[in-house]
Amino acid sequence: MTGGRMTGGGVTSGGVPAGGRIVTLGESLGVLRAAQVGSLAHVGALVVGTGGAEGNVAIGAARLGTPVMWIGRVGDDGLGRRITRELRAEGIDVRATVDTLAPTGMLIKENPTPGRSRVTYYRAGSAGSKLSPTDLDGITLSAADIVHLTGITPALSDSAAAAVRRAIEMARAAGATVSYDVNHRSKLWSSVEASRVHRDLVSQADVVFAGDDEARLVLGSDSVDPGALAAGLASLGPREAVVKLGPGGALALVDGEVFARSALALETVVDTVGAGDAFVAGYLAERLAGASPAVSLATAVATGAAACLHPGDWEGAPTRAELFADGGPVER
Repeated sequence: MTGGRMTGGGVTSGGVPAGGRIVTLGESLGVLRAAQVGSLAHVGALVVGTGGAEGNVAIGAARLGTPVMWIGRVGDDGLGRRITRELRAEGIDVRATVDTLAPTGMLIKENPTPGRSRVTYYRAGSAGSKLSPTDLDGITLSAADIVHLTGITPALSDSAAAAVRRAIEMARAAGATVSYDVNHRSKLWSSVEASRVHRDLVSQADVVFAGDDEARLVLGSDSVDPGALAAGLASLGPREAVVKLGPGGALALVDGEVFARSALALETVVDTVGAGDAFVAGYLAERLAGASPAVSLATAVATGAAACLHPGDWEGAPTRAELFADGGPVER
């Protein structure tokens, strides 16, 4: 590929693990996070980290013992090397094209007040935005896999959108499950364009995740009833429609049956960025393991809550031992 070279070799062999795996595709970013509460106009230090929805899901699922592959592009720079190193350190099979012509994208996160986050993206022209169908060359899927995609990737560029569609085609050909998190980013595209693309991709998914506001965007609805929103999403084609309700918990409609779970009580919410990704990771890890929708939803709510206790995007994602340990960080 012009301007890039392919790297592979995570901690797995690259073959299909017994029982399947979660395969994610998308942009991971360098993250600069304000070290103190306050505006960037005044804080004196930044903490360097990494983030990005698909990578966050990959880490969250891997920490629960799930085999995971992440596919993406990074720049030939320090942030790109940090991203691939951290993903591999979490036990993820990393399939990254190193783009020698484009930098790794970046976001800056500040907390103007405690519990409130403001994110600014620097990803135009990034390596991740140049993701294309050819980045999936050499990837083999199985019927036991879950291919997880988000609405962020098609917003990055036409080639990234084409990569998402190729991933869906490959999953369909292999008989794999397609998971789609709407994960709408209003700073990346207009709501009119986004709603059209989201609706189309939801219709091609087997499992869909959406916040209640995102579900209304996809459906063009003003309903505040989570059950009606889940039913509306399911009517587009998915077998499973999961509506994330933040402090209201979550609701899932699976093959026509409704499952609901209340949110967990937290003493302190540090940062909610990444909580939705941790939720998705918990749900998909359990579904891949053959758990019921009720168990999957319970784990998802717990992993999402745990992520709110750390200022990083994925660092608060729990292992199974941490998630179910007595005296853990989540009040039950």
